[in-house]
Parts: sequence; structure tokens; C-alpha cells
Amino acid sequence: MTDAAQPSTPPTLNRVAPARGFVYSEQDRRMVDTLKALSADAVEKAGHGHPGTAISLAPVAWQLYQNVMHLDPTDDRWEGRDRFILSAGHASLIQYLQLFAAGAGLEIEDIQALRTEGSRTPGHPEYGHTHGVEVTTGPLGQGLAMGVGFAYEQRRVRGLMDPDAAPGTSPFDHHVFVLASDGDIQEGVAAEASSLAGHQELGNLVVVYDANRISIEDDTDVAFTEDVARRYEAYGWHVQEVDWTNGAQGHAVTEYTEDVEALYDALVAAKAETGRPSLIKLRTVIGWPSPTKQNTGGIHGSKLGTDEVAGLKEGLGLDPTRSFDVDPELLAGARSIAERSAEYRRGWEAAFQAWREAHPENARLYDRLAGRELPAGFADAFPSWDADEKGLATRAASGEVLTALAPVMPELWGGSADLAGSNNTTMKGEPSFIPARRSTATWQGDEHGRTLHFGIREFAAGAIVNGITIGGLTRAYMGTFLTFSDYMRPAVRLAALMGTPSTYVWTHDSIGLGEDGPTHQPVEHLAALRAIPGLDVVRPADANETAWAWRTVLEHRDRPAGLILSRQSLPVLPRDTDGFAPASGVARGAYVLVDATDADGAPTPARALLIATGSEVSVAVRARALLQADGVPTRVVSAPCLEWFAEQEEAYRAEVLPDGPDAPVRVSVEAGVAMPWFEHTVTASSPGARVSLEHYGESADGARLMEKYGFTGEHVAEVTRGLL
Repeated sequence: MTDAAQPSTPPTLNRVAPARGFVYSEQDRRMVDTLKALSADAVEKAGHGHPGTAISLAPVAWQLYQNVMHLDPTDDRWEGRDRFILSAGHASLIQYLQLFAAGAGLEIEDIQALRTEGSRTPGHPEYGHTHGVEVTTGPLGQGLAMGVGFAYEQRRVRGLMDPDAAPGTSPFDHHVFVLASDGDIQEGVAAEASSLAGHQELGNLVVVYDANRISIEDDTDVAFTEDVARRYEAYGWHVQEVDWTNGAQGHAVTEYTEDVEALYDALVAAKAETGRPSLIKLRTVIGWPSPTKQNTGGIHGSKLGTDEVAGLKEGLGLDPTRSFDVDPELLAGARSIAERSAEYRRGWEAAFQAWREAHPENARLYDRLAGRELPAGFADAFPSWDADEKGLATRAASGEVLTALAPVMPELWGGSADLAGSNNTTMKGEPSFIPARRSTATWQGDEHGRTLHFGIREFAAGAIVNGITIGGLTRAYMGTFLTFSDYMRPAVRLAALMGTPSTYVWTHDSIGLGEDGPTHQPVEHLAALRAIPGLDVVRPADANETAWAWRTVLEHRDRPAGLILSRQSLPVLPRDTDGFAPASGVARGAYVLVDATDADGAPTPARALLIATGSEVSVAVRARALLQADGVPTRVVSAPCLEWFAEQEEAYRAEVLPDGPDAPVRVSVEAGVAMPWFEHTVTASSPGARVSLEHYGESADGARLMEKYGFTGEHVAEVTRGLL
């Protein structure tokens, strides 16, 4: 074989190195100055916004986008890209202007339309709205926490697809870059997630912390004086400090130098540190070089004003009379990144193809995950249970479902916020996702493991699961007690806003948990969670409904879901016998579990209709037996998910819950506040009734509390008779 016929060797990737060496020409500096001016112009035109940080961090973002990160301006979903998260989402112009400069989907008209209806440049970055935005940010701290989730996901995918490649050489190697503010660093969720990142030794995560010491209330010294660098060292991070104020104390800055090469060198060193996450504390002056408002709270969240904008432009050597002025030659130079990126991507694609040929089974898995397809055998993997009055807690049934899914869905992984044994979130036999040296007597694992341990950090757990799920190919879940969903509500809301299919397993769902008392007994939580638009709240009645709940949740990819599960055992209801419907009705949100019959057992129109969820469904079934014995034909509707039910066609909803002058009276039964149930119980002919809990519980046996507070068949039947 001649040399000309030799097969080509795919290039060796080096994801530890930056995209290119340090470059910051006079042309680059002038373009950065233009971006600063555009920050001021855009906020001035909108009349509101956050110009200060966008002005002072323009050279920081330039280094990331133009020199350090691997990206493709033409394809923001390219698997080989580095990920950028602007945790300081209020300074959205930082990212919008870099996307504009790189030719990554935004043009000057988009910058001019900042914060206006229908624009591609909303007030805070929004996932799915603007190309190049990885996650929705703005609620401070959550961007950093989701960045930790992105780093988790990269490591897990690397383990699934290419575990044996040398560090930095795999098509599945990339870095996660987060730009964070003083406000982000102050938030508790950032502390929780950063602690976990250090514990996990996430060498693929780099956080640039803009320490400008200014927030809305001006000088952060009024509330924030800790040594952040030492704190992150204590977390186990690799910490570097770059000071553009030349050692100034406080805000008395007499000399300011945008030493972009020192920043670049720190970023290179951060990428080279593969055994720890990296924090670069960058000391800046907000709004520099705005003449009178730099270094003040006045430039943080307000427009500069005509005179200040003119002074800024004069200080930058720009024409103060021109707005949104961009030199076409400078813009062309910035957009030459497309050529550099295309060259790198060709090499990456060759390496990716070589990987596919060397690992055909993993390549098939990649194709399925990238195509958002469920695996073969998915529907057959779920366990089922025979009718059993003694029953099984739905949390225990959920654990059996997860273990059954483990061999079928390698993309599914998760764990608990220190409640694994209570939440039943561990797939049996699956290793922990921890550095091997962190293994304990109880939990053994490695860096590519599957079982997540969040510690007692519910908010971070929710945000990390969001980052995992939205950040790539896998799907994650986390667990805690339902009452502690309050700790993580902002993460749940953000998941719903983004439409990311995170799954939250919330157990110990009512006063039925018993002796732990009112601090742990949810009362208002179901109503509060149902109030979040876009969140599916799913409370199954028994083990078989739990399996169908998991199946339906995993079939959805456009929203988060919370599974609400019992501590106590619940009867496993009959199915396809004695008039009971199959549990597949769960997928429609609400269904007729068992219908009304006459004295001979023949179907007949119902006079009473009982709607229940979770542990109260079996209570409704007992109430039906009493009412039927009294000659009151009674229908029981199990309604595990009101959100799914609302999506059904009107005819189906009317069939399950008939209305009109001859409609049955309706009674809802749920061990929580009645707020969500009025719309489902009031009919044209009856106000209906709601067996609910409008106060806190107490420390006592769970079964005794259910009886004391009226969640018995006898009480539900009595309430129903009162409506007839």
C-alpha cells in the first residue's frame, strides 16, 4: 500500500487547551470599546436595564468567546461546544453583545430592541428564546448552581460514551464557564452548589467571579465583607485572583488596568486544572470608564443618561453623537471566529466519527439520546402489583420502578438530599457518582457513577438536576420530603419556566406520615405547587398508579414533574376486576376508577362523585361502598395529575366529571388545603364539598390523624349525604 493510500489518522483533540493563544489586537480593543458603547446605547433606548456590568465585563466576555471557548456561531446545539452560563443574568447584554459580535444569531436590530416585546433580547437570558443561551438566568445564584449540574452531566455522559479516553481527548470533553456577580456569590444556592462542586472535584467547571463590590444598594460592604477566595479554597476549589484595580482598597481606585492577558492566563490555568473546579476572582470597577457613575450603584440598574453616555464614548475615543454605531470592518474581524470554529469543528467531527466506528454500541446509544427517543423495551420494564389490602407505600413502589428501569434507561440517574432510604431514590446496585476516594462504608462509587448524593442541600439539588437535564443527553431526578419542597421552590419554578423535564421525588406527602409532626406534615404544599404554571404535580393512589406516573413523566420532555408519594403503605387497588379500571388511566390525569352501579351491580348514572388523589383514593373507595349500600350510586375518580387532566379533550373531561342539572354531586378528598378543588367540585346544580385539611397537623400516629381529621370512608360518606 502506498503512502497516499494510507488511511488518515483522526486528529487528537486537546480540550484542556484554549481555543487559541492570547490575541488582543488594537482592532479587538476597538471592538470591545464598541460593545461597551452599545451597552449604554441599548439601555438608554430601552429606558431601563443594567448597563454597568455589561460595560466593564465586555473585555472578559470577549476573551471567553473569542479566545478561550470552543463554539460554533452557526450551531448553538453542537455537542462539542463549551457551555457558557451568565449567572448574572441581569447583565444580559454581556452575552447578547458577544453573540452579536460573533455572528451567532443576533444583529444590531436585536440589540436596539433590548427588553421590548417580542425581541430576541429580553431583560434576562431565556432558554429556548435566544440562540446561544444555555439556560434561563436572572434569579441570582441559580445560574452558577445549574452550571454545576452541567458539569455533572458532562462527566456522566463521558462515562457512558467514552470512559477510557485520556483526559481532554474525547469528543465528549468540554468545559462549563460561568460568569457570576457579587449577588450570585451571596446567594445560598450558590454556596450549596459550590460546596458540592468542590467535593465532586469538577475540573470541567470554571467560574469567573466579577468582584466589583457594587449592587443595587451601592457598596456591598454594607452586607458582604467575607473573603470569598478563602471560602472557595475551603470548598476545595482552585482559586486565582486577578486585580484590575491594582490593589485598590475599597472603592478608592486611582489606577485601573484592563489586564486581559492576565485574565486569559488565569483562564488557561483554570482549564489546565482538571482535578478541581476553578474560581477566578476578578476585581473590577463596574461601569468603567463611565466618567461619573462608574463604581457606584447608580450604574448597576439604571440608564446612564445622555450626558454620561456621551462622556463614556468620549473616554473610549468614540463619536458621542452616534448611537448603535459599529464599524463594519471591526464587526467582520469579530465574526472571523466562524472560520476558526469551522476548522476546529472539522477536526472534532473527524474524531467523533472515529469514536463512532470504534464504539458502535455506544454510538447507537448516543443517537437515541440525541434524538430524545425512549429505549426499546421501555413500556415492558415497569413492574406491576396484584391487589393487596395491606399494600405498599408509593415511595417504595417508586424505588422498585427505578430499579427496574436501571438496565433499560442508562440516561436516567439521580438521588436524594440525604434521604435516600426514606425517598427510595436509589437504583439497587448502582454506584455512586463521586470521586472514588470519596467512597464510604455505605456508598461506593466513582466519577462516572449513577447514584447522586446532594447532602442536605435541597435548593442546590433542584438547580443541579435542572442543569443536568437541560444541559445535555441525560435525565435526572432528586428526592426529599414534600414539606422541604419549599426550600427548592425557586429551582422548580425556573424548571417550569424553561420547560426542562426535571423530576422531583417528594415523599412523606401528608399528615399520614405521623409522628414527625406538623413541621414535616405537608398541608399547603400541593396547592402551592399546583400554582406553578408548567409543573406537573402527580400524586398516585397506589403502586400501579406509581408505575404509570413514572412512565408518563418520562414520556414527557417539555416540562418538569413532581411525584408526590406516601410514607405509609396504601392498599394496592384491584385492576380490571370488580369494576375497577386499569391504572393506565393515570396518563390522562384523572379517570373513573370505579363507577356507580345499581342494587344488582349494573351500571347506572351516579348520584355522587368522589374525586381523590394519593392515599385518599382508597378512602373514597371505602366511602363509595357505604354510599352504594345506602342506595346512592357513586362514582370514584382518581385524579393523580390535574395538569394532565386539563390537557385532555373536553369530551373526555365531561365524561369523567359530568355537569348539568342532573349531574352527580361532587366531593373532593385530599389531605391538604381545598384551594385547588373548588373548580372541580362546584357544578351547575350543587356547590359540592371538599374534605380537606385547613390547619397544621400534630405529632401522633398517622392512621390516627387521618381518622381524627376526617379522612375516613364514614366521614366522606356523611359529607356526601349532606349534599343529596
